[in-house]
Amino acid sequence: MSLKWTDTLDIAIELDEAHPDVDPTHVNFVDLMNWTMVLPGFDDNKDRCGEKILEAIQMAWIEERE
Repeated sequence: MSLKWTDTLDIAIELDEAHPDVDPTHVNFVDLMNWTMVLPGFDDNKDRCGEKILEAIQMAWIEERE
């Protein structure tokens, strides 16, 4: 499966599995972007990422954790 920036829920699930000890409410956007780009199957351009996408990923991760 190939992940793109717009696959926010799938990214959130992968991040939750990769970083179970991290509180997603306290993740900064730089770390969030870097962690997303190294996920297995992630295949998108860094330039296509913006604050709104990172916010959506973070919110999906918080919801996934709850």
